[in-house]
Amino acid sequence: MNAPTPNLTHWAERVDLAAAVRWTVKLNLHEAVANHFSLAVNPAGTRFLINPNGRHFARIRASDLVEIDANDPATMTRPDAPDPTAWGLHGAVHRACPHAVCVMHVHSMHATVLASLADSRLPAIDQNSAMFHNRVVVDEHYGGMALADEAARCATLLADPKITTMLMGNHGILVIGRTVAETFNRLTYFERAAETYIRALQTGRPLRVLPDAVAEKTAQEWEAYPGFADAHLREIKALLDEDGSTYAS
Repeated sequence: MNAPTPNLTHWAERVDLAAAVRWTVKLNLHEAVANHFSLAVNPAGTRFLINPNGRHFARIRASDLVEIDANDPATMTRPDAPDPTAWGLHGAVHRACPHAVCVMHVHSMHATVLASLADSRLPAIDQNSAMFHNRVVVDEHYGGMALADEAARCATLLADPKITTMLMGNHGILVIGRTVAETFNRLTYFERAAETYIRALQTGRPLRVLPDAVAEKTAQEWEAYPGFADAHLREIKALLDEDGSTYAS
């Protein structure tokens, strides 16, 4: 598959990111025009693709993604400047965390419910939630929208490469990964795990929490599971293609 015009760089990466954006709509994890996905395209992680300002996820195409530089202070004066909070949060993460190649931030329902609880930790109560054992940081100091200093503060919480997920207290969820496939798979599994946990709490009955050793073993098995995330994204693209989606245009 080739880019529709020669000046569109990183076409395969654009297609993957646009597919993840469109599938986020299918799963109803999006919110108005408020959420953002980004993908670094240089070794330092500072140049990245991101969805354009004010565009609904359901209409995003690979060619719509904007390439910007986290170290360029003139970014917000560009005619295609990203949303201010997207520039703040994603720019800060890409500057501070080169291991965060892909960054996905949403206000999905169950993750945000969890982020609204006084105790926002996700215990390992099943195989899915065990994926995140010792790999989640909870930000308990929400200070307003992710602009400037607030965004930089959030980025410091992802300094440890073992941390893949930031549950943003009073806000939502931010997930990082090495590829679009890995990050999107992680995002969808966190939402499902959060839903399972919340529904379990609603029963009012005691939880069966996995021992730490078993939870850590399971998390490592998830990380080593061959080709799982790649297959997930491949099937998403196949389903979008079958539906005649314009994501790859």
